Amino acid sequence: MLVILLALPFILLSYSNGANDVSKGVATLVGSGVTNYRRAILWGAFWTIVGGIVSSFFALELLKTFSLNGIIRPNMNLDHFFPAAVAIAAFIWISFATITRLPVSTTHSITGAICGAGVAAVGFSGVIWSVLGKKIFLPLFISPILALFIAWLLAPMIRAISSKIERYCLCFEVRNEVTFSPVISKSNSIVALSQILSFPRPSLMAAEKGACRDSLISPYRYELLDLFHWASSGMTSFARGLNDAPKIVALSLGTSILQNEFSAFECFLFVSVSMGLGSILSGLRLTERLSERVTPMTPQEGFSANLTTSLLVCLASRFGLPVSTTHVSTGSIIGIGIKHGIHSVKWKVVRDMLLAWFITLPLSALLALLTLWVLKYLI
Repeated sequence: MLVILLALPFILLSYSNGANDVSKGVATLVGSGVTNYRRAILWGAFWTIVGGIVSSFFALELLKTFSLNGIIRPNMNLDHFFPAAVAIAAFIWISFATITRLPVSTTHSITGAICGAGVAAVGFSGVIWSVLGKKIFLPLFISPILALFIAWLLAPMIRAISSKIERYCLCFEVRNEVTFSPVISKSNSIVALSQILSFPRPSLMAAEKGACRDSLISPYRYELLDLFHWASSGMTSFARGLNDAPKIVALSLGTSILQNEFSAFECFLFVSVSMGLGSILSGLRLTERLSERVTPMTPQEGFSANLTTSLLVCLASRFGLPVSTTHVSTGSIIGIGIKHGIHSVKWKVVRDMLLAWFITLPLSALLALLTLWVLKYLI
């Protein structure tokens, strides 16, 4: 029973992460008209789970970065309540943001909660602020600016390439073939029985723009550019799982009871599946906001934004830099909007997002401080 109670805050945090963050990988699919919300969210949830599981092998540097031993000074006694307080505080803030449709950063929430709980538990001097500044705050600040610039820079190149491939379709047309099989009849004579086999055969063909979607000849026709967009969306969701799962696992392993009860891989598996469930069951609200309210997008621009996000987040995960997928994705989408003209970006929505980002750190810190006090003195 104690193990379940200690694991619950991290499962809830993983769930809220999926609910708030799945939109960052799939919003461009819906916003550019490639697919509907249900399919996009299922696609993002699947690749988030895959990315979270792969992170148990690929993103171990992030596990070290968010290890409490690297943020809280040595010889400071932290009880079981400390990681739980951090997880509960981050969960409360992310859940509130999801309900109010604010795309906040899980990384920011966890970082702020660690600061608040750390000050409450071991004092201001017990937190290694230089590590937080260099390894966490600096990448968080730079990444959205870098994403905006790269997306803005890539847009013309993506547009030039996509103009050449957008008239091509990948088609899976059903072909029938007749085969003959020799069979011995009851009279011992050999006869040939025919059998019609139907199977899809892929082929690449040129068509007028939009003809692939509207064609009634084959139900299995896809514009090649749309397939690239699907792939880039999957890459972004994969990168999100890759970058976020190690942060939550690092917190859970800070609880010695969970560390003794479960292996690191099992923790990664629980966290990844919980993120996927949160994406599927509660990910619609934020996806609607990012898809429709920041800036209009074409499929080419959606592909460009996703490509920028996935490359930056994957590279950051590999080198242990805890960037925010929320910030990177939003920066990419804004960069695309600026390419249309600065007035095409809905700056009121962007302002609300920036405000949520700025208040995430202090609010998460305050929530963690209060949560730790409640856990220690009232339970």
